[in-house]
Amino acid sequence: MKVVAPVLASAVAACLAVAGLLFWSSGEADRVAMERQERLVTLIISNLRASIAYDQESVTVWDDSVVQVRRGEAASDWLDVNLGSWMHTYFGHDGAYVLDPANRPIYAFSVTPTKAQDAYRLIEPVVAPLVKDLRQRLQAGDTSGVGGRMLSPGAADLMVVQGHPAVVSVKPIVSDSGEIDQIPGQEYLHIAVRYLDGNFINDLKQNYLFEGMRFAWQNNAAEGEVGLPLLSDAGSAVGYFIWRPYRPGSAVLSDLTPLLLGVFGLALLTIAVLLYVIHQRSTKLVASEARMEYLALHDALTGLPNRAKFDDALDEALGKLKQSSDSLAVLYLDIDRFKQVNDTMGHPAGDGLIRSFAERLRELARETDTVARIGGDEFVLVVPCRNAGEEIEPLCNRILASVRQPFDIDGNQVFVSVSIGVSVAPADGMERTELTRKADIALYHAKSAGRGRYARFGNAMDSMLQARRQIERDLRVALARKGELAVHYQPLYSASDMSITGVEALLRWKHPQKGWISPAIFVPIAEETGLIEPLGDFVLREACQAASAWPKLTLSVNVSAIELRNPAFAARVAETLVASGIKPQRLELEVTESALSDHAGQCEENMRALRALGIRFALDDFGTGFSSLGRLQDFEVDRIKIDRSFISGFGKAKGDEAIVQAIVDLAHAKGLKTTAEGVETSEQGDYLKDIGCDELQGFLLSQAVPQAEINSLLGLKGKRGVASAA
Repeated sequence: MKVVAPVLASAVAACLAVAGLLFWSSGEADRVAMERQERLVTLIISNLRASIAYDQESVTVWDDSVVQVRRGEAASDWLDVNLGSWMHTYFGHDGAYVLDPANRPIYAFSVTPTKAQDAYRLIEPVVAPLVKDLRQRLQAGDTSGVGGRMLSPGAADLMVVQGHPAVVSVKPIVSDSGEIDQIPGQEYLHIAVRYLDGNFINDLKQNYLFEGMRFAWQNNAAEGEVGLPLLSDAGSAVGYFIWRPYRPGSAVLSDLTPLLLGVFGLALLTIAVLLYVIHQRSTKLVASEARMEYLALHDALTGLPNRAKFDDALDEALGKLKQSSDSLAVLYLDIDRFKQVNDTMGHPAGDGLIRSFAERLRELARETDTVARIGGDEFVLVVPCRNAGEEIEPLCNRILASVRQPFDIDGNQVFVSVSIGVSVAPADGMERTELTRKADIALYHAKSAGRGRYARFGNAMDSMLQARRQIERDLRVALARKGELAVHYQPLYSASDMSITGVEALLRWKHPQKGWISPAIFVPIAEETGLIEPLGDFVLREACQAASAWPKLTLSVNVSAIELRNPAFAARVAETLVASGIKPQRLELEVTESALSDHAGQCEENMRALRALGIRFALDDFGTGFSSLGRLQDFEVDRIKIDRSFISGFGKAKGDEAIVQAIVDLAHAKGLKTTAEGVETSEQGDYLKDIGCDELQGFLLSQAVPQAEINSLLGLKGKRGVASAA
């Protein structure tokens, strides 16, 4: 006994020490795990508040929104598409409301089964304080909160809306150009509501592995659950998120207690096993927390850093830049006409395109670069460099060339392009908000210049915006008087015998002070400002009159999607043909894929009516913007025009010859003719003839010339007066 007692006492003491260590370790592990999960939920809700306000600014900082809300109920369809149901479809918002300056609702959208006219009345008592606070701040000129990616003041809070815990955000609807006069405090307001129960909780459970998460008005957490209060800005609890936290320590204790009771004599071995298991469980916890943190800072679709991670990376890079003489470039990228992919092929195809696009950016970026997706089809690159002037231009060209290669989406080859805006530190500033703003401005200019290109920010860009507005004013004057606008004609040649088969009518503008202005400059402005329809009428009328003297040639006229959406377009074309006397079978209208992807169906109705008259259609600029070889069978066109950018790429290591070959082969398989634009060398012409291209057009053969020169080419000298009078 003298020996056994001390041994037993020592064994009991050892077991008690091990048990005490086990209970303490498991409790500490549980406590740390729960604290970290609570901090993660708080961070996610904070990010959601900022994200909702940023989502709103995609439509509230917009001239068109200011104009349309002032129309009130007359613009209800527009408000629903752009400020209401679209916010639910694209961003997942559960409610959207528009208030006039007197805080009266002019539009309401809610996912709850409530009549539209009652929707805002039901939430007004709750959101009225936010509305009042924002109006007072706007009237006082308070711009707190504006900066970074936030372009306008706002008010947001957690509150109870129609029996749901929700984030409510109020934003003013303001002009993005600053050209629309608005009285501070009298702006129209946009209210966005996002419920925190339902789908939001399901997303938390799925993406962040919160077991059994639910919402409750009271903290009725059961044993083994934890409740986290949702606090409003005033500090009051709106409700509670309750879930079963992962307790690594308790799991260890549950696993090892039977062993401790059954293996009393192996206390030392038990301690070793205990330490090993705790280490394994801790490693699992660290991995789980790392995964949660990764999801909070990365885009779920592409795995790229999200906006928050991008902001941190740019701030860190700028901090390092202050200590060196190097440069730093910020590239804003936007996929051109991405919405058409979603509209015509569906959201899964759009997601596939986003993933493929992100992968190409990864392949082009270096290890020192940061590639991020900041929302929708918007991406950004942070590129440290020693000499921005020498390094950034080649990088942009590599990106443009890479994106021009077709994307394989669900078995369809899809063609898109990308626009890039560039700002450089320290030349354009050393603050994140300043650099991103200037990159955004440069991106706008890249898109305005025709998409599929890049632009570096320059101080002259503000002047360019003024110049665009001046062009709009001068174009209106040119339409009202004769002499400035003229129609020239570029011949189309048969690839087989080089005979002239037709002409394409092209608008030219000779400004009285500035001389010839490129259509690439004034046509996009005309489309944006509503001038494209009178311009199109002018070109069609002049071209048909001229073509009456060329009975053996087809006449091609470009038509914008805006014109085709006009219900009266088909009738106007028919009237013009009758007035000129040319046969409908000689007229070919060139359209782009945007016209063929019209959701309302008006373009399709016009095309059906015109085809019934015998008019043919050609698909212009195929291969640019959004193009899909697999969708050619859906297009009721007679001919495809292959974009000049592919022809100019012949002989370069880009594979353009193979792309053109594929387009020609597939077009012929569908019974369509092909025309190659921009043929400038005999080698290009010979290759196109060899692969079976039907027609050629370009400076090698003839540039666009006045009517009289076409008469000369056809041996019709002296018939200019006849053509003009026809």
